[in-house]
Amino acid sequence: MEPVSVGLIGAGPWAEAVHAPMLASGPHTRLAGVWARRPEAAARLGAPVYERVEELFEVCEAVAFCVPPGVQAELAVQAAKAGKALLLEKPLAADLDSARRVADAVGEAAVASQMVLTFRYAPATREFLERASEIEAFGGYAVNVSGALHTIDSPWRRERGAILDVGPHMIDLLDAALGRVTGVRAHGDPLGWTGLLLEHETGAVSEASLSMAARAEDEGVSHVEVFGRRGRASLGGDSLGPDVFPAMVAEFAETVRRGGGHPLDARHGLRLQQIITAAETQLT
Repeated sequence: MEPVSVGLIGAGPWAEAVHAPMLASGPHTRLAGVWARRPEAAARLGAPVYERVEELFEVCEAVAFCVPPGVQAELAVQAAKAGKALLLEKPLAADLDSARRVADAVGEAAVASQMVLTFRYAPATREFLERASEIEAFGGYAVNVSGALHTIDSPWRRERGAILDVGPHMIDLLDAALGRVTGVRAHGDPLGWTGLLLEHETGAVSEASLSMAARAEDEGVSHVEVFGRRGRASLGGDSLGPDVFPAMVAEFAETVRRGGGHPLDARHGLRLQQIITAAETQLT
């Protein structure tokens, strides 16, 4: 399969450490160029740097994003209208209206889209979900606790906290394991500890505990477990191995080449945003 030419939007530490080398290493993709608001940062990524994002669109088939959610939403709409496939970070946007605009733009342009929900590309997660489908699951829980707010240099995370950052991961995993989430009740503080009670269309219920305010020196905890009439299924935070990002890129390239959709597309990202928005509204 001919490698998919991908333009990268963003040149922060995560783009430099993960996105750029991931897209450049092949064999499924090649890094066609970079656009960032700081060209001097983009120059470190080993690809042509473009002054205007429209110039980047001209040299690529797809666009990957590594920017804050508010910026992603704005530029993703532009990229979709330019006919580019989209590899989108979570959350899809900073607010529900913007997320809806992205999903609508993707649908109207009929371009491929895929969310970077990293857990979903791990072999351990696939085994967990397969096991969950066998046990007649009726409930479960997820916990994601770290001290990231003490160390991370990210204004949107410091403002919105765990529910917008790690919430998409945990909600998505419970949604996949127990059935589509149809309701949420929230309590707590996004900058402290947030608790979510999720109701699923299958009749299952689950809880998610989220915090990025633990001691900075403490080791983070991430865990998902579901229970059923025929057993239980567990997924630990150590499930993210070195194969996760190559697997994600390979799936994205296949989606772009064969056409059609992907289960973790922008519409799925919009649904996660709807759940998060409902929770955030209750917390404020």
